[in-house]
Order: sequence, then structure tokens, then C-alpha cells
Amino acid sequence: MNRMDNALSEYLFHQGTNFHAYAYLGCHASCVADGWEYVFRTWAPNAAGVAVVGDFTDAWQGAIPLERISEKGIWQGRYRSPASLAGQKYKFRITAQDGTVRLKGDPYAFSSEGGSGGASLVCHESEFVFSDGEWMEGRHAALGNGNMDLPINIYEIHAPSFARHHDGRYYSYRELAEVLVPYVKYMGYTHVELMPLCEYPYDGSWGYQIGAYYAPTSRLGTPDDLRYFVDRLHTAGIGVLMDWVPAHFPKDAWGLYEFDGMPLYEYQGYDRMESRGWGTRFFDVGREEVQSFLVSNALYWLREFHMDGLRVDAVASMLYRDYDREAGEWFPNSMGGRENLEAIAFFRKLNSAVQEEMPDVLMIAEESTAFPGVTAPVIEGGLGFRLKWNMGFANDFFEYLQKDPLYRRYHHNALTFPMMYAYSEKFILPISHDEVVYGKGSLYRKCFGSHEEKLETMRAALTFIMTFPGKKMLFMGTEFGQENEWYYEVGIDLHLLEREDHRSLRDFTAALNRFYLAHPALWERDFTPDGFSWIEVDRADDNTVSYCRKSSREELLVVVSFSGRTIEDYRLAVPSAGVYDVVFFSGSWGEQYEKTLQAGTDEQGCALRLRLPPRTAVILSRRAEGVALTL
Repeated sequence: MNRMDNALSEYLFHQGTNFHAYAYLGCHASCVADGWEYVFRTWAPNAAGVAVVGDFTDAWQGAIPLERISEKGIWQGRYRSPASLAGQKYKFRITAQDGTVRLKGDPYAFSSEGGSGGASLVCHESEFVFSDGEWMEGRHAALGNGNMDLPINIYEIHAPSFARHHDGRYYSYRELAEVLVPYVKYMGYTHVELMPLCEYPYDGSWGYQIGAYYAPTSRLGTPDDLRYFVDRLHTAGIGVLMDWVPAHFPKDAWGLYEFDGMPLYEYQGYDRMESRGWGTRFFDVGREEVQSFLVSNALYWLREFHMDGLRVDAVASMLYRDYDREAGEWFPNSMGGRENLEAIAFFRKLNSAVQEEMPDVLMIAEESTAFPGVTAPVIEGGLGFRLKWNMGFANDFFEYLQKDPLYRRYHHNALTFPMMYAYSEKFILPISHDEVVYGKGSLYRKCFGSHEEKLETMRAALTFIMTFPGKKMLFMGTEFGQENEWYYEVGIDLHLLEREDHRSLRDFTAALNRFYLAHPALWERDFTPDGFSWIEVDRADDNTVSYCRKSSREELLVVVSFSGRTIEDYRLAVPSAGVYDVVFFSGSWGEQYEKTLQAGTDEQGCALRLRLPPRTAVILSRRAEGVALTL
């Protein structure tokens, strides 16, 4: 940890620029001659008094008083113990101005019991030694100069429900590593994205309502167990991303909610304080100390756990003053607009701080509107994220897949419209947890038709996504045709892999992922118009599109049919005459398809003639002279 002079730490914290705030605030242990000394610090400017209570204060009956050491509200106390207190529980006992007393978890605790109790756990500095130096060096070489011309294919998981023991117990971080590493390697993903792992009180929030921002959830093990998990993935060549939630926090009594008896971490005005939809409080990101808390927290996960990036949740809820508000329930900003100017400044500060220290990590925005410049550099007036979820693409495409092929002709723009804005941001095409819950159904369920037709549609749909401009993401279970929608208490239906049809879809997805990795045309120019061109865009009656993906090294021709019938003589315009190899085919996995095709010339120019079975995708490449490409 970066430990600076206490006076400087305090000054920068109140300025909103202490990005190592966790090294100053919270509980910190040091070995002394007669045992251990513990220093407790917290920020509570509205408190009349602060003390520490815990297992070590006469079984919570006694208290360690803290002294106010900062005009702006930092409190500090020291406690000496002949024995280590590691793992013992504690809370801050805060007396409000009106005399009421509340017990609060430490906002900077490195470990917490979570749940309804929320006691913080004394945690000594980690002695874990990472062995991922080669990965970290490679990450810097690949991403450190701002380059994004590389394959990114993310497997999103909810760690507590990816797999469970027969008696319902969670897999620990260490157990999960043993299962997940070989599976992700086989499947050909470049990254795992973890839904939030900061400690949270309520299981049903999936981790998105956080109580302890600096503590990995104890449901799955210790902080060092999580470090082990990340290290194992890195040494296997797999990146690790984590969801991070700077928008809001829950109103559990032990958390940040009215921490010192008054709104502190949250906005004070009722027009901005509360999220009706989530029943939570919005962070006051215009407050300097909250900026220090949040930016330090983002960097904490990147520094101390070697995370390769953060997917920032609910960005839109922060960017607009009228988010989740009716007319008359919000006030315009100083310029008369609806934008939250403090949140815009906060994101620029956050991403600038991360970029300056770690230019090789991925900051990803989950932003559901057309707010401009989300992935533009801060120096150009943007928010400074590296990538953004394309949620509009996902919603439109999934709606298209639910249609009977007879009526898909009327919704053809779901396939074509995304190219109208494809280069406005640096997009990820997400099939995320958001799309498979609350009655929306799994991707398998969304697809129209019989069981076999659903599987065929999924293969074509996955091929379409993997060959379309943008980085990729798939939620756990989708790869093998999870039939039920995801439910956090049950997890995914791994038993389906005992069936040949679902196992075959998984193997197809793995082959498609490996094909993606092997072909730069599918990722080298994701964000520039020279990487994509339509061949045939308006064949709506046949539910079919064709296009070309290009890199500096190759060109691939892609034809995708979502038709319910076979198209016997599909004309595909090609750039030049010659032999074309079919390098990938999505039809019933293992089904034979023509391996080579000869381009002919007609009155319109060079073309191939293809037979397209229902719900299939074909990828072709022109054969170099004397070289045959194989499937």
C-alpha cells in the first residue's frame, strides 16, 4: 500500500484527490515491541462522538474512544493488544448530534461478515505473492498504448451461482478457480467478468447493493482467496474484470446510509438523494471526500487484486438529474440542463486517475442512453471509458430472434441499424445477465420455434454477433443453451451438458470462439469503418444479410440467414474471381457443407452461388494461390 504522511493524506482526502485513501482511513495494524498496535480512522463530520466496539472491547461491552483530528471530520483512535486481532469483529459506534447512537461497519474495512450484521473484520496487510508477472507484462504491452485492436471475448459469471455443491454450499474462490480455469480455456474466452464481489447484505441484489466497498464478499472466502483466484486465471492467460457500483448503495443500518446521523456519502437534497426504483441512496459524487472514497476504491481493486478492468454499473443513473424522476421532481443544473455536471466531472476524474496509473486496464461503461463521448478521451471532452456496452443492439436483436421468420422481414433493421451508430463509441456487444432474468427468458427461450429450431437460431445468432463489429460478451449458461432464465439461488443448469444436443451447442460455441481468436478480420478493426462493409443489406424478405470483415491481413465474407426455409440459390457478390473456402459453417454441428466454391461472373460481376439451409451462417475466405484453407 502507498503510505504517505498523515497530514498530506488528510489534506488530499478533503481535496478529493487522495487516491490511496484506504491506506489512511479504516483499520491498520502494525507490529510493536509488546504486541500489535491498531489505528482506527473514519470520516464522520456530523458526529458528536465516535468509538470502536468489537470482540476485543470486553465482548462489545467496552469501547475505544476516537478523537476528532480534522476540522472536516476525521476521527482517530489507537489500541494496543498483546495478541493479534486479525479476524475479530468490530464496528464504529457513532453518536449523532441528536444523541442517537448507531453501529456502523467500517467503510474502508478490507474484510466484512456482510449479511444483516455487517460487522467489519480486522484484517492485516496481505502477504499474498502474485505469480502473474508474465500476464501483467503482456497486458501492458497489449493495452498500455491505448491499442484496442485485439480480441476481447468476455464470459460473464455470477460467482455464487456458477456452480454449487450438492448441499447448496457455494464454491469458494479457490474451488471456483479449479473449475473455471479449464472450462474458460476450453471455451476460448479471453476474459472472465465477475458480477460485483464487494460485500453486500442481500443475496437478491446479486452484489449490486454494496455494504462494504473494500471487502470481497466473505460468502466465497477471504481476500487472499480472491487474490489466488485472479492469479490462477492470469497464469492461465485469462483476464479478470469486475462489476463496480459507484452509483448507489443500500439503506441497511450498518452501511453507508446516513453514516454519521445525517446524509454524508449520499446527496442531501431529496430531489437527488433517493432511487425509487432500487430503494437505495445515490452517492454525492460532487463531494470531495466521496470522490476520494470512490476513486481510491476503483484503484484498490485494480492495484491490490490485479483486476484487469472494471465494468461500471448504472452510469446513466448518474449522468442525468431526472433519472428515475417524474416532471417536477428534479431541478436543472446550473446551465438549465438535465445533465448531472458533478457526475460528468467525477467520471473524468476517475478515468484520468486510472489512465495515469494503469493505462492498460479496461474501464467499461454500462450506459443505456446516447450520452455523447462515453468512450472518447477526457482530453477530447469525453468521459474517458475504454469500452461501452451496446445495450440497444442487444435489446433489438433479441426482439428480432423472438419473431416468427415469416414476420422477421418487418423487423430487418434490427440486423442493419446498429451499423448506423457502430463507430459512435467503442462498443461491446453484450449478452448479459440483464437479458436473462425477470421473465425475459434465456436466449434459448427467446428464439422462435421448436427445440431444434431454437438451437439452429442460437448458432446463427452467435455467429452473427461474433462476426459483427464490437467486442463480445456472453453470460454463463448461454453457451450451451440454458433453457431456464437465470435465478441467483439456483444458478445455471450444468446438468444439461449431459445431453448431446446441449453439449453440441457448447462445443459449437467453443469452436466459434476459437475461430474468432484466430482471425484478426473479426477484431483488428472493430472501431474503424475500414473493417466492415455490407455486401447485401436489404434482403429483408429472406431474413438474410451478408458483409465483409477486414484486417490488414485478411478478408472474411459472412452470410447469415435467419429464414425458416432453405434458400437454394443465394447470390453472394465477391470482390474477385477465384476459389473461396468455407472456413466456418453454423449448421447442425458436424453437418457437412461444401468446402470450396468457385466464383463465377454474371451480368452484375463476380459472385458465388450458395445453398443456405434455414437459420445458418456461412463464413468464406478467398483462397490464396496454391493454398487451401480448411475448417
